[in-house]
Amino acid sequence: MLSGSAILRVLLVLVAAAGIAGIVQFVWTRGAPTTPEPPAATQAPARPEPSRPAPPPEPVPPEPAAPTPPPMAEAPPAPLSLPRREPSPPPAPAPVSPPPAAAPDPTEAAAENAPPAAVALVDLNTASLAELNGLKGGGSIGRAIIGHRPYTSVDQLLSKRVLNRATYQRIKDQVTVR
Repeated sequence: MLSGSAILRVLLVLVAAAGIAGIVQFVWTRGAPTTPEPPAATQAPARPEPSRPAPPPEPVPPEPAAPTPPPMAEAPPAPLSLPRREPSPPPAPAPVSPPPAAAPDPTEAAAENAPPAAVALVDLNTASLAELNGLKGGGSIGRAIIGHRPYTSVDQLLSKRVLNRATYQRIKDQVTVR
């Protein structure tokens, strides 16, 4: 006896097969000639046709004469092929000038050059939604983190299945639990 899911699978296979058959038939008939071939002269008709008198031929009106184009001046013969173009050499690279030296802000330079531990850590239990979404490499994870509070360790982001392992690896050095 087939279960309901097995019957659904069989029906799905049948529908898919019918769809494929329809596509194959459509493609196959597109390649076939559109006019039927005349029957071979050696074949005899299956049943004789009763003879009927042929209708009299209808008179065909004469076709109007096609206008002749006016004579044109002799034109030079067109070239048979286009002339070959030689490939042009690649353009020379523009000289690169160093950007003007600006006085760097000491606080920005310290924040960029500081190791991850020296950057201000965000507390998982007290941080706002904006602070959590502002973590580098985290994306919009603030709502998920807030929904699973409180945390006793940073590792609970994985054990509570709040974040996947890749996202956790990107933000683990930016968060803490106090």
